[in-house]
Amino acid sequence: MARLADLPATLPLFPLPGAVLMPRARLPLQIFEPRYLQMLEDTLKSGNRLIGMIQPIGEGMARVGTAGRVAAFSEMEDGRMMISLKAVSRFRLGEVEEGFLPYLRGRVDWTGFSPDLSSTCEEDARFDRAAFLSRLQRYMKVRDLSTDWHVTEEANDEMLVNALAMLLPLDVEEKQALLEAPTLAKRRELLDGLIEFALHGGAREETLQ
Repeated sequence: MARLADLPATLPLFPLPGAVLMPRARLPLQIFEPRYLQMLEDTLKSGNRLIGMIQPIGEGMARVGTAGRVAAFSEMEDGRMMISLKAVSRFRLGEVEEGFLPYLRGRVDWTGFSPDLSSTCEEDARFDRAAFLSRLQRYMKVRDLSTDWHVTEEANDEMLVNALAMLLPLDVEEKQALLEAPTLAKRRELLDGLIEFALHGGAREETLQ
């Protein structure tokens, strides 16, 4: 397992609202802006191939982001790059460095996120999966969303919760709270609460029967 001490003190930053990368997850991205194409080129030349995914919040950046390693990339005919980031570890953002590069870099602190480096999925012993999936089905129906339920049911607990936290149409602050949840159990509780709140607040009672 990699060590936090081996990770760099600075990262190139890719600020993108609504895009969070959970522990041990993967995030597909398409890159087309010239400054981020330059960032990707520089990243691929680096020894670690790490990009810091972080959400813009208000006039600044979120306090926590995730470093993802470029695990795959391909160039499209129109010059866009399709990449896949594999989560390495969350980080706390310190000073944002502005220099001669067209993209931002940030000083980062990895303290407290060593469990992210484990290849073993986190467990949630109190997860009532059947009840959660029942609420999720109602939520998906009310929001007119679709999913592959076979894949959903086959996913392990961490994969399920983290994928939903990344993919569901939640707002920036909600996604950030899910990212910052210290454990899988806390993330699942928060996600479950957001789903329940949406069901009660976003649809008429008769729709939910």
